[in-house]
Amino acid sequence: MLLAGNRLFRAGVFSALVAALGISGCSSTDTFEQPVPVPEVDETVDFKTVWSRSVGEGHDGDFLYLAPLNTGDIVYAASADGELVAVDAETGKRKWKRQLEDRIFAGVGGDLERLYLVTREADLVALSREDGQELWRSALPTEALAAPQSNGALVVTQTTDGRVLAFDAAKGEKRWQYDGVVPVLSLRAAAAPLVGGDMVIASFSNGKLMALSADSGQPLWQYEVGQPQGRTELERLVDIAGQPLVLDTAVMVTGYQGKLALVDIRTGQEIWSRKASSLHAPMVGGGNIYLASANGDVIAYRGSDRRELWLQDALSWRQPTQPAMYDDYLVLGDYEGYLHVLSREDGSLMGQKDYDGDGLRVPLQRMANGNLMVFGNGGKLSVFKLEARN
Repeated sequence: MLLAGNRLFRAGVFSALVAALGISGCSSTDTFEQPVPVPEVDETVDFKTVWSRSVGEGHDGDFLYLAPLNTGDIVYAASADGELVAVDAETGKRKWKRQLEDRIFAGVGGDLERLYLVTREADLVALSREDGQELWRSALPTEALAAPQSNGALVVTQTTDGRVLAFDAAKGEKRWQYDGVVPVLSLRAAAAPLVGGDMVIASFSNGKLMALSADSGQPLWQYEVGQPQGRTELERLVDIAGQPLVLDTAVMVTGYQGKLALVDIRTGQEIWSRKASSLHAPMVGGGNIYLASANGDVIAYRGSDRRELWLQDALSWRQPTQPAMYDDYLVLGDYEGYLHVLSREDGSLMGQKDYDGDGLRVPLQRMANGNLMVFGNGGKLSVFKLEARN
């Protein structure tokens, strides 16, 4: 289901929301708003497969965000049906595999010693990075969709009812809990917390970005990314669904029906903002900001003054993922499992690949060697290079 809280909707009002999110009340791929057809592309860029393999059943029909954890030399990936694998990042060869008895709802998170997952039964589980053996587990009050995050000493997870919980990373003992405010309706999506040495930054479905003390969980500052407006609960949705992006001493964040903003990480003071609506964090590179909007438009802004440089609407309502950068290109997936290559200069479509018929939901990741890693909803895990056609 898309929404948490009140499960009663009027279809006419609901259609506008699910169009922006690309999810119906019963399926992770159906939409009420008609997505544009797969655009025809005069392809000048090709995808070259470096390696490819399968990870269990992928999301196995559940609406999840099981993004692989890329540590540089090893990739850890999990499927909803409990398969956990470690593979060599360069070759894709399996180092180890473990079949868990649990179904998985959130992960993979990790630090230098452990991996972290959340099960369907709302258990936070720590496993060894060496072989996937379980080290400890602790019960959560309710389900979590965002991958647990750790600074090595503390592991933090955020549940769908707005609670942020911190545990001792080595022993699994609960250290503190912060209870956020959750609106009547919220999106079935969650941004993973950012966990630093002295601060945890958490995003909430009420449109608030908050900094909490890593030692105690006490609030340090809060920033309003979106302010609920309108008469219906659907119109008032202002969730932050994409993990904020840390840029030196600032945090860049976007919200659904909210804004794109840069915030001082020490004080929570706004540096600048502009109106925006997105379910994903922005991507920054070459002095520009790239954003996949909630309605599917891909937009480039100049970083110095946030002036719009170009807008590509050929993917409208196709639920594009967060943009990933590859040299002079942007690469995004969509709900039908296509990969799209856009020019960073003007947003023109330059390449396309039909990748996973079950769709693409988690963002593409840039590898240490510059290649792109893609994990499809059906469990297909691949690494690609992009090559210009002669």
